[in-house]
Amino acid sequence: MRLEVFFLFLAVGVVAQAVDGALGMAYGVISSSVLLAFGVPPAMASASVHAAEVFTTAASATSHVAHKNVDWRLFRPLVVAGIIGGVLGAYVLAGIDGDVIKPFVVAYLALVGIWILWRAGHDVQPRRLPSWMTGPMGIVGGFLDAIGGGGWGPTVSSAMVGSGVEPRRAIGTVNTAEFLLTVAISATFVWSLVTGHWEEAGALQNHGAAVAGLVVGGLIAAPFAGWIVKRVPRRALTYAVGGLLIVLAAFQGLQISGLL
Repeated sequence: MRLEVFFLFLAVGVVAQAVDGALGMAYGVISSSVLLAFGVPPAMASASVHAAEVFTTAASATSHVAHKNVDWRLFRPLVVAGIIGGVLGAYVLAGIDGDVIKPFVVAYLALVGIWILWRAGHDVQPRRLPSWMTGPMGIVGGFLDAIGGGGWGPTVSSAMVGSGVEPRRAIGTVNTAEFLLTVAISATFVWSLVTGHWEEAGALQNHGAAVAGLVVGGLIAAPFAGWIVKRVPRRALTYAVGGLLIVLAAFQGLQISGLL
C-alpha cells in the first residue's frame, strides 16, 4: 500500500511541479488538495507539502537563476516579508483551523485571474514595479501559504503579474523566493512540534510515503522550470497565469461548497 501511495504522489508531484515551475503557482494547491482528499488534517497537509517543497523549490530556484529569470531588486524585500508572514502563518495554523480564510482567497484568485486575462487580451505592456510593493505581497502570500499549504504562488505571482511585472520575471522571482520561505515555514512547523504547540503532529510519520513521492516527482520536473518560462512568449504566459488562477478558484470553490 505504501508503495502505491508513493507512486501516486510521485505522479502528483511531477504534474504539480511542472505547472508550478512554468506558471509560478499550483504545486502547493494541487498537492495539499490531494492530501486533504486522503483525509490528512490541514496542518499535516501543509507541513507535508512544505517538507517536500524544501527540495523541489531548491531545484526550481536553481533553474530560474540559471536562466536569469529573477529580478533581484524585487527579490530581497519579497523574501524578508514572505518569511515574516510564513512563520506567523505556520505558528497560527498549528493551533487553529485555517479553512475560515479560504473563501476570501478563492474570491481574490477569481478577481485577479479575470484582471490578468483582461491585461493579456489588451496586450498591456509590463511596467517597473517599485520594490517596496513586494513587501505587503510577501507578508500576505507567506501567511496564506502556511495557512493553506499553497497560497504563495497564486497570491504573489498573480499580484506581481497583475501589477504589470513581466510574467517571466514575476514567476522566476516568486519561485526563487519560495525556497527560503519554505525552509522558514518548515522550521516553524518543527519548532511547533518540539515545543508541544502542535499536538496532532504525531501522526505525520504516517504520511512519509506521500511526502517522498511528492519530493521525487517534484525533483523530476523542477529543473525544466526556468527553461520553460524563458521560452514561452510573454502574452501566452500572461493568458496561462490568468486562466490557471480562475481554474484554481473554481476548484477550491467547489471544495468549499462540498461538491468535490
